[in-house]
Amino acid sequence: MTDYLLNFIDLFTESAPWLLLGLLIAGFMKWLVPMELLQKHMGDNRLSSILKATFIGAPLPLCSCGVIPAAIGLRRAGASKSATVSFLVSTPETGVDSISVSYALLGPFFAIIRPISAIFTAIYAGLMVKFFALNENKAKANEVHGEIDSKESCCSIKEKELEIAKSCCDKPVKTEKTEKTSCCAGNVKEEAKPALFQLFKQSLEFSSGKLLSDITKWLLIGLLMAAAIKTWVSTDFLTQWGDGLMAMVIMALIGIPMYICATASTPLAAGFLAAGLSPGAILVFMLAGPATNIATMGMIKQEMGTSVLVAYLFSLFTASIGFGYLTNWLIEFYQITIPTIAGNEHVMNTSIIYILSALLLLALMIRNLIQKN
Repeated sequence: MTDYLLNFIDLFTESAPWLLLGLLIAGFMKWLVPMELLQKHMGDNRLSSILKATFIGAPLPLCSCGVIPAAIGLRRAGASKSATVSFLVSTPETGVDSISVSYALLGPFFAIIRPISAIFTAIYAGLMVKFFALNENKAKANEVHGEIDSKESCCSIKEKELEIAKSCCDKPVKTEKTEKTSCCAGNVKEEAKPALFQLFKQSLEFSSGKLLSDITKWLLIGLLMAAAIKTWVSTDFLTQWGDGLMAMVIMALIGIPMYICATASTPLAAGFLAAGLSPGAILVFMLAGPATNIATMGMIKQEMGTSVLVAYLFSLFTASIGFGYLTNWLIEFYQITIPTIAGNEHVMNTSIIYILSALLLLALMIRNLIQKN
């Protein structure tokens, strides 16, 4: 039980700075990125929206937990479900840091095939959501943003005229129109935009308050499950399946609920390769592991519905295994040599930044819990 607790603390500390970065990005996205711009470029189910979300997410330095608040911010700002899912897949699966580590530990072939696989998997996932969850997507942004009732709008209030009344002298009384100030009046001064400091303050309040509160439950469940896998699922169990379909299925089933970032998964994958697992099987792990975890799945179900979650998981599972088979075939056909480096399991960076980030994240969670109760 001590090992389990230590592994949970390690994972919480490892994910903390990236999660805080994701929250910060989400906060700035809410206040700085115009909703109309996101709706224009990512607010529909066209292929162009999926492609834009994929290529915007790919270079961002966010892990599978850090991408959650950023994706929620994107979705609530007007992005379609298909574009949001593509963003959720492409962002944690690849990045400049993970590509460089892949080149160092696994050679140039993996440094090329890994980001290509990640990008195509993200596009495929977005297309699956586009077609599989089409009826849900037709609800558009109303369920995210809500509507303003036209009956209650100040613009719908008509000005009334005083009726002409007759006096006792049978002379008409002069009529006058009542002037009513309205938000639609042209002489109303435009509200000044908040200063940069005010925007920064609002971003922090939103991201560390409501947004963090929304994802805390599933984040903790995901980290607890990941710690359980790390503690009680042995490397021997993973490597006994060799290089067949079962090995890829096992790696996908292990990777999908597990929290591990793209960079951290690379030395672990190198260790699996040295232990006898096939290159295709470790690619499955490097695609499925960073792309999602239980926290991500909970967020998708909460924000976008069960059918989107099913399409998302089906896409990740089938795409990762498909690219695993492609990797094994390419290596065998072209006689590609993969360097075998005995990679060690990722050791948490216990620098002061990670520790302070974990303490800050814990303090924010406790504050939100106290305020909620």
